[in-house]
Amino acid sequence: MKYRFYFFFVFFSFLLLFYPGDSFYYHIFAYNRAVFAQKEESSGINIPPVPYVRTSTPPAISAEGVLILDLPTFTPLYEKNIHTRFFPASTTKVITALVAVDIYKPDDVIQIKKIMPEGQVMGLVQNERITVENLLHGLLIHSGNDAAYAFADNYGFDAFIDLMNKKAKTLGMKDSHFTNPAGLDNPLQYSTPTDLALASRELLRHPFLGKIVSIKDITVSDIDFTIFHHLSNVNKLLGEIQGIGGLKTGYTEQAGENLVSFYKKGGHQFLIVILKSLDRFEDTKAVVNWIGEEVDYATLE
Repeated sequence: MKYRFYFFFVFFSFLLLFYPGDSFYYHIFAYNRAVFAQKEESSGINIPPVPYVRTSTPPAISAEGVLILDLPTFTPLYEKNIHTRFFPASTTKVITALVAVDIYKPDDVIQIKKIMPEGQVMGLVQNERITVENLLHGLLIHSGNDAAYAFADNYGFDAFIDLMNKKAKTLGMKDSHFTNPAGLDNPLQYSTPTDLALASRELLRHPFLGKIVSIKDITVSDIDFTIFHHLSNVNKLLGEIQGIGGLKTGYTEQAGENLVSFYKKGGHQFLIVILKSLDRFEDTKAVVNWIGEEVDYATLE
């Protein structure tokens, strides 16, 4: 009797399990079968195309610090003094922007406490009330030093600078230190091609910031639409070189000409870091040509 019970129990269990009807057990079985099939189909490893340089011919450029990377894989294609410390100038504002989006919302309103007249400015007015979003446009498009200081002063200058250095550390920027949010020269304000590439990659991971750095011209206003700021991108390669999607310029007398560029070609993405150049735009043009002539991709199967 006991064996007969087990026999019928097993028999009907299998019948319910495999019966192509609408039973609960059938759906469990069908679901698991589908999951296993998916796992089998997705078990193959998808290896992206591997970038390589055809020859050892370097790009003919004047910059003292250079790093050219395949962005998705972060594979270096050309390196020159990539761990040497340079004055970053306004490429500092990449970190300033990253900290700003960490602590503010785009529609937060900041009241301008004091005017920063030194260097490149967007033209903020004392007591002007302007959104964080519009300040970010002034910071990244027009490279406004006044916008950089507005972010820091509103939060608390020293606390903001502390966040900039913590952000750099979080991103793995081992050879960078910041003392001001605009990039004004200071012996204790420095970065490297490698570190600026890390910061720039992080900026591009923010679709909001990535869109801003690609804008050539825009006009923004205060919240009452009484004060208007026309902003032109300092990167004159935008709209001139196909595939250049902006990123950040920088210049001071001690830093020389700096430029970090986001570049697309043939479905591939690149970061180009140019530091202490005699002509950052001509150097970047030369790198773009070099990528077209020397860089290729191999598909591994």
